[in-house]
Amino acid sequence: MTEADIVRRSGEGPRFVTGSLLRHILGMTAAGALGLMAVFVGDLANIYFLSRIGDDEIVAAVGYASSILFFSTSIGIGLSIAATSLVAPALGARRRVRARRLSANAHVMAFVFSMVASIVMWLAIAPLLRLLGATDRTLDLAKFYLEVLLPTLPFLSVGMTSSAVLRSVGDARRAMNVTLWGSVVNTILDLIFIVHLGLGIEGAVLSSMLARLVMMGVGLYGVIAVHDLMGRPKVATLRQDVSPYCRIAAPAVLTNVAPAVGNAYVTHAIAPYGDAAVAAWAIIGRIIPVAFGAIYALSGTVGPILGQNFGARSPSRMRNAYTLSLLTMAVFTGMAWLLLAVLADPLATLFHATGEVRKLIVFFCRWLPPLFVFLGAVFITNAVFNTLGRAHFSSLLNWGRATLGTVPFVIWGGMWFGAEGVLAGNMVGGVAFGLIAILAGYRLIARVGETLRL
Repeated sequence: MTEADIVRRSGEGPRFVTGSLLRHILGMTAAGALGLMAVFVGDLANIYFLSRIGDDEIVAAVGYASSILFFSTSIGIGLSIAATSLVAPALGARRRVRARRLSANAHVMAFVFSMVASIVMWLAIAPLLRLLGATDRTLDLAKFYLEVLLPTLPFLSVGMTSSAVLRSVGDARRAMNVTLWGSVVNTILDLIFIVHLGLGIEGAVLSSMLARLVMMGVGLYGVIAVHDLMGRPKVATLRQDVSPYCRIAAPAVLTNVAPAVGNAYVTHAIAPYGDAAVAAWAIIGRIIPVAFGAIYALSGTVGPILGQNFGARSPSRMRNAYTLSLLTMAVFTGMAWLLLAVLADPLATLFHATGEVRKLIVFFCRWLPPLFVFLGAVFITNAVFNTLGRAHFSSLLNWGRATLGTVPFVIWGGMWFGAEGVLAGNMVGGVAFGLIAILAGYRLIARVGETLRL
């Protein structure tokens, strides 16, 4: 019997409704972290190889472009969350035929919606870059980077949706492979295009574009060939599923776009301090997801585990899963802080950072990582809201964090402490929203638990 035959056998049940929750959380998070960190390492490789050129304008251009790409990636993540929120409960309730239908329609809708989004963003590239503060050669470089990469958003979104479906069925390894192979391809092509062929920013964007195609291919193979979780899309069922999909996807996209807005505002606020400050922020923006990749992965793990237990009507396991996820996140944050504090100077040296660039990187690594625990609480609670059908709560929480929890603190920090104050203000503003998220998460699980007991 082949592996595909095993996963297709009729007796296959949901993985997360029995057994140790901590083991499920750690196992899924470990695989997810490897996959996510692989993607982030690929992005980090872009910045690293470009920084070797010794041109702050090129690194700053990637920083400006990344603020806009953050929007496009956030759209893909939001669409994949909708897939998890629909497929995982269906699997938890042992409704496999429905899960196959939802998976197929989720992939179709992810491709269509992301294609529309990429066209809209492509038409607004220049105005958005000017709004962020890009000028002259830096603006031209960033514009080129985005004009080539933004049209590949549909490929990225389909790959993310496939990864979400694989996590929903409990196949953490293949979900990891989607991003892992994309990163491997990205890094290898960076070496070829940037280092050996000397293509510079052109090589960076070309390697990223091809890596997204690889992600889509690996993801679809796992969903279709291995798990047989892709029914044939039909217009009739697509019409039926558009409404429930959009009820989750729309607020989930808004939720994930909110941090992109906050990130863009930080870029705008730090731009007056020069290309060196923007270059430092671009490098920090690549260090953060690598250092805290386990937390990003953990937030993606919570949804499938909660979803299956929600489908199995087990509120006590839902609450325990949430508690264990928060505690695990706190431990991961402490470990990341220790590593960043110790490696602050070597990291700055690795990116050939000097002067203001080096100063900002070291400052961030030594003093600001502990505050990420509050941002992590928001991420995990977002998964709770999305999975339990309250995605609009996630939107409110994240937009509050991106506006009230970002803008005034960044302004005050910049006024008093310059570029360092901008970085610190961005992190300090998240404390209150992290605490609010935890209280709201427990309250929602309690309410849903009461409903399930009726």
